[in-house]
Amino acid sequence: MGSRDKPGNDPLGILPLYHLTDQLTLVPPTLIFNHMVEHETARLDAVFHALGDATRRRMLRALADGERTVGGLAAPFEISLAAASKHVRALERAGLVRRAVAGRTHRLRLAPGPLASAHQWLGFYERFWSGRLDVLERLLREQAHTPPAPLPTVPASGVANPAVPDGRPVADDDPPEHPSPEGDQP
Repeated sequence: MGSRDKPGNDPLGILPLYHLTDQLTLVPPTLIFNHMVEHETARLDAVFHALGDATRRRMLRALADGERTVGGLAAPFEISLAAASKHVRALERAGLVRRAVAGRTHRLRLAPGPLASAHQWLGFYERFWSGRLDVLERLLREQAHTPPAPLPTVPASGVANPAVPDGRPVADDDPPEHPSPEGDQP
């Protein structure tokens, strides 16, 4: 027996079944899914995945100079065309490369748009490392204005005396720097 068929849902019997509001509260909760956010996340993941490989980064650098064929792109890396094609496909999935096919020739060119998205994403975090670099710069400037501490001297034997922290030679008549555990008794 469905909730609409229960007695008491429409005590007067005048409302059609599709006007009953009890069905609004019986709908199971659904997840809210923002397709735009998920699309952008997947795109950024693909970009950073593509940039995570040194060979692909060098391929992008080469494509920044102009169009290349897959073979021309593979030549400096001493890799097979099959391996180069796999790298190119990763770059294409990220949207970083566009391919134009003319017969058997595949010409590739850089598509920098997704790099701008990655740059924008990284720009948000730039404030964190910029702040830390500013602190480091300030500390280095302060250190440059203070005279350096004197370096410990090493005796001619080349072995510093570990009992003396500053490394200076100890004369026979110098008292010990650390008292003996028994006190000053002989």
